[in-house]
Parts: sequence; structure tokens; C-alpha cells
Amino acid sequence: MDNIAGMPTELRERAALVVLLQRPGARWADISLSVLEQGSAVAVLAAEMRAQEALFEEADPMESAIAEAGKALAHWEAAGVGVHTCLDEHYPSQLRSIHQMPPILFSRGRLAADHRAIAVVGTRQASEQGLRIALAVARDLALNGVTVVSGLAKGIDTAAHRAALEAGGRTVAVIGTGINKFYPAENRGLQERISQDGLMISQFWPDAPPNQRNFPMRNAVMSGYAAATVVVEAPWKSGARIQARSALEHGRPVVMPEQLLEHDWAREYAKKPGVHVVSSLRELLMVVERLIAELNTDPGSLPEISALAWSN
Repeated sequence: MDNIAGMPTELRERAALVVLLQRPGARWADISLSVLEQGSAVAVLAAEMRAQEALFEEADPMESAIAEAGKALAHWEAAGVGVHTCLDEHYPSQLRSIHQMPPILFSRGRLAADHRAIAVVGTRQASEQGLRIALAVARDLALNGVTVVSGLAKGIDTAAHRAALEAGGRTVAVIGTGINKFYPAENRGLQERISQDGLMISQFWPDAPPNQRNFPMRNAVMSGYAAATVVVEAPWKSGARIQARSALEHGRPVVMPEQLLEHDWAREYAKKPGVHVVSSLRELLMVVERLIAELNTDPGSLPEISALAWSN
């Protein structure tokens, strides 16, 4: 049913959520909880504005704010940006179970039920061995119908995305900037290809620039989107280490090569439930097959397992 202003109810809810998220000092996690509890962003916004009505000079500040947010939504969608809120039926269901669930997501590409998705992540300063492992892992996952998720950063992420695309598979990039930005700049062509053949998603406003605080948040969402995370290479300050921690918090399995045990953090994580330390690519893919089967996501089989070992 349309409201008296002529805006469809679904669009009105989206616009109200945008208004809530853009208010000064807005805490997105708190807003997500309130909106889901109420089942309506309009109801939450109305309650907030009633509490502050003495501050407004406009006759109907809520309708004015919703109308302006509606214009922003129309602008984004006209530019080919998908907008998905936590109230939408097609919002990625795997993100609903994590406490860092973004109340709004922006996308380019095709949204799909990526329950068979594995994140392949690692350092920007990747070694030749690390790149070779990332390429082989992503390729084999893609050939066997598993969506490859990564963060579009230099190094391991770039290798994983490229390998998945070259194998004709699906890849999802979870980025730490707005969906309209190209970062790093040298990955512009790759980003455009993923937008055409896979999916780009961002929890940040479409024109948001790179910000150091954004990337740990991106890693948490990437962990939530994927059924498991493969950490190829990750020093202490790496975002991949942060993602491994997030995955464990989310109850998602983590798979890592035994070479990572040279790091204190990896030895500590290796003792935790849900962490699988493997010595070869064959073992890694066998672990991934088992994990997908345990998650009851119709895994099928992964018969074409490469014989490549981690060592030269």
C-alpha cells in the first residue's frame, strides 16, 4: 500500500533507514537492532523525531527527511547501484547471524544465494608461494561451483578474484570503500569485471573514500558472508588475521596452511575449535568439502583436487 505522499511502503522504509543512518552520532549496530525489533525503520524514525520535535522548525520534518532520502535512493539506483536493507527479503541471509550485520548494503552485480561461498584472503605483500597457493585454491573452488569471496586488495585477494574469474566461476568482492570508488586504483579493471560477472558489495556510503577504520569492518562482513575463511598468508597487522578472528567469533571455520604457525597469533588460533591447519592444497580442499557438507548447503563433490603442495 502506498502512503499519502505517494511513496511505496518498501521505498519509504528504505528512505527512513537512510535518514536514521545519516543522523549525527548514529550507531549503526544499535539502529539495526531497533529497526529489526520494530520491524519498521519508519516507526523507529518517528519515535526519534517525536522525542526531538522541539528542535525542528519544519511543519513535518520526518516527511521532509524521507523525501530527501528518497531522492538519494533514486540517484543511486539510477547509477546502477543496488541498495539492500536489513528489512529486505533479498538481503544476504548469511549476514543476518552476525552482530556486525550492516543495516544497509550497496552492490554492483548480481545478488545471489551464496551459501556455498569460501573467503580466500591474505596479505597485500604476498610471496610468490602465497600467490601460487591463492591462485590454485580459488581456481579449484570455482571449478567446483564454490563462490570465491575476497576483499579486492593487492596481493592474495587480487590473485583469488582473478583465478575464480578465469576459471569461469563466481567471485564476490567485499570492499572497504564506497561502491563508486576504485581502490586500489590498479584494480579498476578487475573491479569492473567483477561488477559484470560477479558481485561487489560495500557497507559504506557509495562515495566513501578509503579509510583505515573501514577495512577491519569490511573483514568482519566478509567473514559473515562466507561459510568459511581460508587464510593464505597473514602477518600480525594483516586484515586477514582480523578476518580469522572475526570468523571464529561468528562460528565460521578457518583453514590455514601450517606455514602460518611461524606467527604467534596463528599458533594461538590453531588451538581453537573450528581452526583447521593443513599441509597441502589437496588436504585443504578435502577440508573445505567436509565443511560445506557439514553446513548442509548441498555441497555436491569436489573431485578435481590439485596435487600442488604448499612447498616448492
